Amino acid sequence: MAKNVKFRLAVMNFLEFAVWGSYLTCIGNYLGANGLGNEISYFYAIQGVVSIFMPAIMGIIADKLIQPQRLLGICHFAAALFMGAAWYYGFTHTASGSLHFATIFTLYTLSVAFFMPTIALSNTVAFSILKRNGLDTIKDFPPIRVLGTVGFIAAMWFVNGFYIYDGHWGYMLSNPLGADSMGFDPRFQFTVNQLAVCAIIGLALAVYAFTLPSCLISKKAAGKKATIVSALGLDAFSLFKTPKMAIFFIFSMLLGVSLQITNGYATPYITSFKAIAEFADSFAANNATLLTSLSQISEACCILLIPFCLRRFGIKNVMLIAMFAWVVRFGFFGIGGPTMPSVLLLIGSMIIYGVAFDFFNVSGALFVEQETDPSIQASAQGLFMLMTNGIGATVGMLAAGAIVNSYCHYEGNYMVGDWRTTWLIFAAYALVVAVLFIFIFRTPKDKPSISVREAASDEAGGAGFVD
Repeated sequence: MAKNVKFRLAVMNFLEFAVWGSYLTCIGNYLGANGLGNEISYFYAIQGVVSIFMPAIMGIIADKLIQPQRLLGICHFAAALFMGAAWYYGFTHTASGSLHFATIFTLYTLSVAFFMPTIALSNTVAFSILKRNGLDTIKDFPPIRVLGTVGFIAAMWFVNGFYIYDGHWGYMLSNPLGADSMGFDPRFQFTVNQLAVCAIIGLALAVYAFTLPSCLISKKAAGKKATIVSALGLDAFSLFKTPKMAIFFIFSMLLGVSLQITNGYATPYITSFKAIAEFADSFAANNATLLTSLSQISEACCILLIPFCLRRFGIKNVMLIAMFAWVVRFGFFGIGGPTMPSVLLLIGSMIIYGVAFDFFNVSGALFVEQETDPSIQASAQGLFMLMTNGIGATVGMLAAGAIVNSYCHYEGNYMVGDWRTTWLIFAAYALVVAVLFIFIFRTPKDKPSISVREAASDEAGGAGFVD
């Protein structure tokens, strides 16, 4: 019975992140090839905007009205319908050149608004079902969550090379039309069909969610009522009165600026090498989505390193390692290239991503857990997410979009220009944040070192943070 429950939750996580992986890192290729390259940043920034309020609203509903697994299915059903509508609009308007930003962006936004809350809901469902079956969430959840990253990677690999063209379909790692095709590439990573993949997986998960074991609606303690203020984490804003916590949350926002930049621009950047004759047939330039999937593989592996690193180096140093990892991540993009030996720098950037993304998110969540009163810990975690994935990521993508658009422009299907300068600007920003963090942020000296169990516990909770 226990093995069956864990298997079913692993399938849920696999599908959950396969929905996201089908388009998150490659939608920029489609937008850029169809005249919307200057608006790529908005498609990523909107994820941060809806993350500020939609997860909280759905959290209240799951607490009070609808069982979490059913709400998970409802949200995925709505998200899939809107993403399917976005695909249909793009499919019917791309060829004629009449694709309008307002229409496809509105449909995409509505889909994302229903999808983003499902990340937290899927964790709620997993924890509830594991506990009801007498399983240890600390021990049993991380392997289940890792299957989510596997699903993300699998979806990326699928859209990387799968194509449908002129009645034929198949899987190839280079343009199936050949070099004389005027640059058109029918593989899903370059077409609106990636949104169809997202919608189909989303519908499958919507149906699957309704077959999961029941999760009881949370019962509030006697005399206490959940309020919108509490659910949104607004009561945790009192933590800003403490200088130490105020500094931490400010740095969380500053680091959050970096979170979505490579998701938005890594594939357009790597693909841009196809516009250069000597690199046009290189494996990297033709398989940007496949190459960036190494980042998710790294992320899955780094989750397993966190307990050891926290015990060995402490919270502040682990967070600092993450900050310098972002410097390396951006810097390697700036000086790397699609052929040997410079492609090794691009691969290195993908590998370092796991450290950059996981180490700050998980150790930061642990710091919040240690330093806040139990009565507001949930709200404080919500505030941490709001500062990083909400405000920080939104501001970061809008700023990144302005910088990229000032140095690069689309010529046909490829965004060309001074990519090196843009990546080095991002690296310089991350370096400034890291240096300031060294001198300004201080951890309490009277805190004991982190135990393995504490680290493992946070691994289970922190695993919900995604790319």
